[in-house]
Amino acid sequence: MTQKTWTAVDKYVSEMLVSSDKALDAALEASADSGLPQIAVAPNQGKLLMLLARSINARTILEIGTLGGYSTIWLARALPEGGRVVTLEAEPRHAEVARANFDRAGLAQMIDLRLGKALDTLPKLAAERPAPFDFIFIDADKENIPDYFTWSLKLARPGSMIIVDNVVRDGKVIDAESHNHSIRGVRRFNEMLKQETRISATTIQTVGVKGYDGFTLALVTG
Repeated sequence: MTQKTWTAVDKYVSEMLVSSDKALDAALEASADSGLPQIAVAPNQGKLLMLLARSINARTILEIGTLGGYSTIWLARALPEGGRVVTLEAEPRHAEVARANFDRAGLAQMIDLRLGKALDTLPKLAAERPAPFDFIFIDADKENIPDYFTWSLKLARPGSMIIVDNVVRDGKVIDAESHNHSIRGVRRFNEMLKQETRISATTIQTVGVKGYDGFTLALVTG
């Protein structure tokens, strides 16, 4: 199988099962026009996030890594009336684009975008003593995944679901000798999962328009 085949299958699946959506399409277009990295989740992955959040009846969602807000829109659409998404973004330009995308999608009132490095904003968020988040999506720099996950556990409850994206890294995650900071971050995260008694987790490899990667799904159990 090749990248061409993976991309074609993703296109087919999205055409069959992910309806065309003006707000989501506009979010991707605005992000591209603004020069943001083209690393948002694929449409079928965005819908997966929405379905997972809906499946646990999530009312509060935390997202670490906003980019242009494409995945944030999917997540916000999973919520019932009165639901809330808190999303963290380090880059001012990304945040500016995301806020415009939220306004265009009619979701700004339920999305709280916090600007700043997540390792700075997470302690501040925790200090507010918010109600535990039902669903947490981590899609930021991979070097700091272990720290993001530690904070996520503090902000979650038994029954919360935590999803971590881009954890296979083209298969390079198995290289114990890698000096790449992203690979080392993911491997440290996996060691944490192995030892952590408060969660039950698995990692799924994925192929598609975004290439060869994978995500980790962790259910907080205690």
